[in-house]
Amino acid sequence: MSTNTMRRAATGVIGLAVAGTLTLTGCKNGNEEVAPAQSSAPAAQPSQGGQESAQPGTPASPSTGGGQAPAAGQAKPGQTFKIGETAQVPFSYGNTKGGTIALTVTAVEQGQPADLDALKLGDKVKGMIPYYIRYSVKNIGTVDLSYASVGHMKGLLPDGSEAQGVSVIGKFEKCKDETLPKGFTNGQTQTSCAIALAPSAQTKVVGAEYWGDPYNNLNDGKGLFWK
Repeated sequence: MSTNTMRRAATGVIGLAVAGTLTLTGCKNGNEEVAPAQSSAPAAQPSQGGQESAQPGTPASPSTGGGQAPAAGQAKPGQTFKIGETAQVPFSYGNTKGGTIALTVTAVEQGQPADLDALKLGDKVKGMIPYYIRYSVKNIGTVDLSYASVGHMKGLLPDGSEAQGVSVIGKFEKCKDETLPKGFTNGQTQTSCAIALAPSAQTKVVGAEYWGDPYNNLNDGKGLFWK
C-alpha cells in the first residue's frame, strides 16, 4: 500500500454491508471493489470504497491504474473544475488497462437526515447531514470498460477537508452507485452517485474530489476537484 494510499485510508468512512454486521475492509490494490453478496436491505459497515459497519473505519483505497502521469489533454493532479465541467481522466480497472473517461461532477445535493434511516447506521450518523455527489462517466477511449466501477469520489467541506463517506452494498434509491454496464464502449455514458456526510447542519459539503489512480500516486496524492 503506497504512502498516499495510507494517507487516504486514515480518513474514516462508513460503509454499508449485508446483515448489519460490524466489519472493516482492508486496503486493496487495483480499482476492484470486492463486495459481499448483495441484500435487499443494506446494513451498516465502515469503509472507504468498500463495505463496513455502523462505525468509522479505514476506507479501502483501490487504484485505477499503474500510477503513470496523465497524458497530454488529460486532467492534471490538483486541477480544479467548476461543478458541471468535465475532466478527461485515464482509467483502468483490474486487468482492463488503458481506458479514458470523461468525468463530470454534475451536482452536490443536500439530502435529509431521515434519508439515512434506511441504512440503519443509528447513532454513528447522529446529527450528520447527507449530501449526494452526482457525476457522469463517459467512455471516450478505445477500451471496453464493461463492469468497471468508477468510485473514489469524496465530498469536500468548506475548509478543504474530506467529508465522511458512506459506501452502500445493495440498493439505495437516493444515491445509486452501480458498476458500468456490459458493452460500455466508446460514447457510452452512465450516471453515478456518492454519499458524503456533513458533520452538522451548520457545515455544508461544498465540493467533490476524485482520487483514483494516477491521482492518488502523484504529487502527494492530489486528486481532481470540483467546486
